[in-house]
Amino acid sequence: MDENELYKLLGRRIKFLREAQHLTQEKLAEKCGISLDYLGKIEVNINKPGLKTLIKISNSLDIPIKSLFEFDN
Repeated sequence: MDENELYKLLGRRIKFLREAQHLTQEKLAEKCGISLDYLGKIEVNINKPGLKTLIKISNSLDIPIKSLFEFDN
């Protein structure tokens, strides 16, 4: 798996997990302390989040960070 494919799957996974918790992009971005635009671009593989952002997202979703990378589901 190349880097671009990894970020594409990661964005899709974040969106899936967000929607599973019935959160809008706006609400999750607010909980994470990041901009709505930034979160939206993560979900469609335009922005590539760093570790600090991934920690914020996983904490806001109340899941372990490794769950962001469980792409088999």
